[in-house]
Amino acid sequence: MARYQLTLAYDGTDFFGSQRQAKSRTVQGELEKALCKLGWTGRSVILAGRTDRGVHATGQVAVVDLDWPHPDNDLVHALNADLPADMAVKEARTVHAKFHPRFDAQSRRYRYKLFCQPIRDPIRERFAWRIWPEVNGEISANAANLFLGMHDFSAFGSPTTPKGTTVRTVMKAEWMQAEQDEWQFEVQADAFLYRMVRRLVFVQVAVAQGKFSTEAIARSLAQQAKAGSRSEIPAGLAPAHGLTLVEVAYPHLESIGQ
Repeated sequence: MARYQLTLAYDGTDFFGSQRQAKSRTVQGELEKALCKLGWTGRSVILAGRTDRGVHATGQVAVVDLDWPHPDNDLVHALNADLPADMAVKEARTVHAKFHPRFDAQSRRYRYKLFCQPIRDPIRERFAWRIWPEVNGEISANAANLFLGMHDFSAFGSPTTPKGTTVRTVMKAEWMQAEQDEWQFEVQADAFLYRMVRRLVFVQVAVAQGKFSTEAIARSLAQQAKAGSRSEIPAGLAPAHGLTLVEVAYPHLESIGQ
């Protein structure tokens, strides 16, 4: 019996999130079905983090204990033979018995895609948020810079546990123009609050469309309990289908993901 670290990629469109549910199709559920065909008798696969319904991944990490007397790469092929077409194992490697994909993670990196068009595009809209009016790239970049460093992000997400902290450290937050009408927001942090990335994107798009100012973002980050600070930030989330979990990084190991 050995512990294996698996790197997963999936199109989240037809999944009800990553975490196993009794009556819904999930990433964890499909992975466990494939593992059972290889003789796995464990109770649960451990994931590095939860992704919501419709969110994609190219670098999700799972850990499983398995009796597999073959090379690691053979495990990749064996699992992919039984997994559905909208998910795959990209890599498998043996790790030490106490390795935990969530607690040992040093950082996580997400990418959000959007494009600016007044008319729907059925192909691109599977993996990107269509918005209109178009965004101002310079304003978006200025807003993203405000998130860098350690802040209380309580105005931008919910704690992942009932009494969990809302303080997070963001190492990277930047916008890149992929095509003339396409933008990508990439953000990396030690951890994220529940729905934090989608909230960050929604707020920045609102700023870039001139709906409110970057100063409101700065005030919301400066003081958690400041009266009225939450009301300055418009309510809402960017749609799930534009979001992809790209990478989970671990100390003293090569990064897992793209």
